[in-house]
Amino acid sequence: MTRTTPTRDPLLSPAAMRQTADFIAGCQAADGQIPWFPGGHTDPWDHVEAAMGLDVAGRHAQARRAYEWLRAVQNSDGSWYHSYRGDDVVDRTREANFAAYLAVGLWHHFRSTGDAAFLDRMWPTLEAAVAFVLTLQQPGGQIGWAHGAGGEALLTGCASMHHSLACALAIANERGAPQPDWELAAATLGHAVAEHPERFSPRDRYSMDWYYPVLGGALRGAAGLARIDREWDRFVVPGLGARCVSDRPWVTVAETCELVLALCCVGDTDRAVDLFAAIQRMRLDDGSYWTGYVYPDDTMWPQERTTWSAAAVLLGSAMIAGEPATTATFATVPELMGGRDRPSAVCDFAACPAQLT
Repeated sequence: MTRTTPTRDPLLSPAAMRQTADFIAGCQAADGQIPWFPGGHTDPWDHVEAAMGLDVAGRHAQARRAYEWLRAVQNSDGSWYHSYRGDDVVDRTREANFAAYLAVGLWHHFRSTGDAAFLDRMWPTLEAAVAFVLTLQQPGGQIGWAHGAGGEALLTGCASMHHSLACALAIANERGAPQPDWELAAATLGHAVAEHPERFSPRDRYSMDWYYPVLGGALRGAAGLARIDREWDRFVVPGLGARCVSDRPWVTVAETCELVLALCCVGDTDRAVDLFAAIQRMRLDDGSYWTGYVYPDDTMWPQERTTWSAAAVLLGSAMIAGEPATTATFATVPELMGGRDRPSAVCDFAACPAQLT
């Protein structure tokens, strides 16, 4: 299997998108779960990402099967386990972000299909998932990364959960079932992400901690663009893409495409196009993508073609193109929360920067 020739074209062609979606669908098991690759494990977050990629390419039946699998295997407390392989549980950790991300996928599916009946069918599953997530929220707004993790909160996961809660609120409002507790939880979480880095375990060598506050909607506009600019040279390798971690010569497809999404969310489509073009060197002739590239060695590593990397590419292409469902899911997070500012009054720190300005 060979690599395709890189191109500066900012979009995948319809044929190329179908081919990449075919790769994802070809990895989907009969029960609906989408593993990282055939024979690999399935984790709920990346499973949802893969389902969103299927929806981008019009593979709505396969996406519904993916969500039905989550409905079938949800734990009684609203969580999911960290990873599965077939009918077996690989890791019993119950992560908050893994439970929350269902909301993003369901909102994207609804905006892609208009299928209100399916949204209603999945509503109890979503309610239970959000209830689990909110049991781990702390007074400062941050959410512990997993049940039994001693309250440790991670910035990337919390920024993603801010996005998830915004999408959950959009679904609730679509169904005429307002959730004021969710709204307050999202506001306090967004405030913590935007104003209180000290509430999170320090992991700033990871690029996701850099761009996820923008992608998750806690920072947008000038503040979001300033955050992107501040660390650009630390994480972006010109002509290649975004590093996964700042101190390793390894650019990855998923992080690069998530950065593409974040750039589009702050209106910087020129840099988004450049990054998206750069990672096309990692496309294979069956429409799949290598996970990452170690550039000093000109080596694709690991030797895995992951479904979630392929899905991130599909979402990046759709976002650059302004495809309505993807744009509505990622670019309009403040609007999903009703257009209201994060209330700094909910902060429990008297010296909060947002209260002093």
